[in-house]
Amino acid sequence: MATNKDLLNSSKAPEPVGLYPHARRVGNLLFLSGVGPRERGTTKIPGVELDEQGNVLSYNIEAQCRSVFQNVRYILEDAGSSWDSLVDVTVFLTNMKDDFATYNRLYAEYFKDNQPCRTTVEVNSLPTPIAIELKCIAMID
Repeated sequence: MATNKDLLNSSKAPEPVGLYPHARRVGNLLFLSGVGPRERGTTKIPGVELDEQGNVLSYNIEAQCRSVFQNVRYILEDAGSSWDSLVDVTVFLTNMKDDFATYNRLYAEYFKDNQPCRTTVEVNSLPTPIAIELKCIAMID
Protein backbone atom coordinates (compact mmCIF):
# COMPACT_ATOMS: atom_id res chain seq x y z
CA MET A 1 0.00 0.00 0.00
CA ALA A 2 1.27 3.48 -0.84
CA THR A 3 2.16 5.74 2.06
CA ASN A 4 2.58 9.48 2.50
CA LYS A 5 6.28 9.08 1.76
CA ASP A 6 5.20 8.16 -1.78
CA LEU A 7 3.56 11.60 -2.20
CA LEU A 8 5.82 14.00 -4.08
CA ASN A 9 5.58 17.77 -4.46
CA SER A 10 7.73 20.06 -6.59
CA SER A 11 9.20 23.28 -5.26
CA LYS A 12 9.03 24.77 -8.79
CA ALA A 13 5.62 23.71 -10.17
CA PRO A 14 2.45 25.67 -9.32
CA GLU A 15 0.73 24.82 -6.08
CA PRO A 16 -2.15 22.33 -6.43
CA VAL A 17 -5.63 23.89 -6.35
CA GLY A 18 -6.91 21.17 -4.00
CA LEU A 19 -5.80 18.51 -1.54
CA TYR A 20 -3.58 16.37 -3.76
CA PRO A 21 0.14 15.97 -4.42
CA HIS A 22 1.92 16.86 -7.64
CA ALA A 23 2.76 13.17 -8.02
CA ARG A 24 2.58 9.81 -6.33
CA ARG A 25 5.05 6.99 -6.70
CA VAL A 26 3.78 3.41 -6.91
CA GLY A 27 6.55 0.90 -7.53
CA ASN A 28 8.57 2.14 -10.49
CA LEU A 29 5.76 4.33 -11.81
CA LEU A 30 5.18 8.01 -11.11
CA PHE A 31 1.58 9.23 -11.50
CA LEU A 32 1.25 13.00 -11.94
CA SER A 33 -1.89 14.85 -10.90
CA GLY A 34 -3.38 17.15 -13.52
CA VAL A 35 -0.83 19.85 -14.38
CA GLY A 36 -1.76 23.22 -15.82
CA PRO A 37 0.20 26.23 -17.04
CA ARG A 38 -0.08 28.44 -13.93
CA GLU A 39 3.13 29.85 -12.45
CA ARG A 40 4.20 28.96 -8.90
CA GLY A 41 3.38 31.47 -6.19
CA THR A 42 0.76 33.32 -8.22
CA THR A 43 -2.57 32.85 -9.93
CA LYS A 44 -1.01 34.21 -13.15
CA ILE A 45 -1.53 32.02 -16.20
CA PRO A 46 0.91 32.65 -19.07
CA GLY A 47 -0.87 34.01 -22.13
CA VAL A 48 -4.22 34.62 -20.38
CA GLU A 49 -5.91 38.00 -20.06
CA LEU A 50 -8.80 38.17 -17.58
CA ASP A 51 -11.40 40.86 -16.91
CA GLU A 52 -12.19 42.16 -13.40
CA GLN A 53 -14.64 39.30 -12.80
CA GLY A 54 -12.07 36.64 -13.75
CA ASN A 55 -13.56 35.87 -17.17
CA VAL A 56 -11.13 35.05 -19.97
CA LEU A 57 -10.83 37.93 -22.43
CA SER A 58 -8.12 36.25 -24.52
CA TYR A 59 -5.56 33.49 -24.27
CA ASN A 60 -2.50 32.25 -26.12
CA ILE A 61 -2.51 28.46 -26.41
CA GLU A 62 1.17 28.35 -27.39
CA ALA A 63 2.22 30.16 -24.20
CA GLN A 64 0.03 27.82 -22.15
CA CYS A 65 1.42 24.70 -23.85
CA ARG A 66 5.02 25.74 -23.26
CA SER A 67 4.27 26.57 -19.62
CA VAL A 68 2.42 23.31 -18.90
CA PHE A 69 5.23 21.27 -20.50
CA GLN A 70 7.73 23.11 -18.27
CA ASN A 71 5.60 22.46 -15.17
CA VAL A 72 5.46 18.74 -16.00
CA ARG A 73 9.25 18.75 -16.40
CA TYR A 74 9.65 20.45 -12.98
CA ILE A 75 7.54 17.79 -11.28
CA LEU A 76 9.30 14.91 -13.03
CA GLU A 77 12.77 16.20 -12.21
CA ASP A 78 11.95 17.10 -8.59
CA ALA A 79 10.55 13.57 -8.14
CA GLY A 80 13.70 11.95 -9.54
CA SER A 81 12.30 11.08 -12.96
CA SER A 82 12.73 12.82 -16.32
CA TRP A 83 10.96 14.00 -19.47
CA ASP A 84 12.33 10.99 -21.36
CA SER A 85 10.75 8.67 -18.78
CA LEU A 86 7.17 9.68 -19.66
CA VAL A 87 5.17 6.66 -20.87
CA ASP A 88 1.61 8.03 -21.02
CA VAL A 89 0.15 11.52 -21.45
CA THR A 90 -3.53 12.49 -21.31
CA VAL A 91 -4.19 16.01 -22.57
CA PHE A 92 -7.32 17.99 -21.79
CA LEU A 93 -8.12 20.91 -24.11
CA THR A 94 -11.05 23.29 -23.65
CA ASN A 95 -11.17 24.20 -27.35
CA MET A 96 -10.15 21.31 -29.60
CA LYS A 97 -11.24 23.05 -32.81
CA ASP A 98 -9.15 26.19 -32.31
CA ASP A 99 -6.23 24.86 -30.25
CA PHE A 100 -5.44 21.32 -31.42
CA ALA A 101 -3.22 22.26 -34.37
CA THR A 102 -0.99 24.54 -32.27
CA TYR A 103 -0.88 22.08 -29.37
CA ASN A 104 -0.11 19.17 -31.72
CA ARG A 105 2.75 21.10 -33.39
CA LEU A 106 4.30 21.98 -30.02
CA TYR A 107 3.76 18.46 -28.69
CA ALA A 108 5.74 17.10 -31.67
CA GLU A 109 8.53 19.58 -30.88
CA TYR A 110 8.72 18.65 -27.18
CA PHE A 111 8.26 14.89 -27.67
CA LYS A 112 10.32 14.27 -30.82
CA ASP A 113 12.86 12.12 -28.92
CA ASN A 114 10.44 10.42 -26.52
CA GLN A 115 7.04 9.33 -27.77
CA PRO A 116 4.79 8.30 -24.89
CA CYS A 117 1.29 7.02 -25.49
CA ARG A 118 -1.10 9.96 -25.81
CA THR A 119 -4.80 10.67 -25.51
CA THR A 120 -6.25 14.11 -26.22
CA VAL A 121 -9.79 14.98 -25.15
CA GLU A 122 -11.88 18.12 -25.15
CA VAL A 123 -13.46 19.16 -21.87
CA ASN A 124 -16.05 21.85 -21.16
CA SER A 125 -13.86 23.63 -18.63
CA LEU A 126 -11.01 23.16 -16.18
CA PRO A 127 -10.88 24.25 -12.50
CA THR A 128 -9.00 27.48 -13.28
CA PRO A 129 -9.25 29.64 -16.45
CA ILE A 130 -6.76 27.52 -18.38
CA ALA A 131 -7.10 25.98 -21.85
CA ILE A 132 -4.87 22.91 -21.35
CA GLU A 133 -4.05 20.40 -18.61
CA LEU A 134 -1.86 17.29 -18.73
CA LYS A 135 -2.18 14.04 -16.75
CA CYS A 136 0.99 11.96 -17.02
CA ILE A 137 2.57 8.65 -16.03
CA ALA A 138 6.34 8.22 -16.02
CA MET A 139 8.89 5.57 -15.08
CA ILE A 140 11.04 6.22 -12.00
CA ASP A 141 14.01 4.32 -10.59
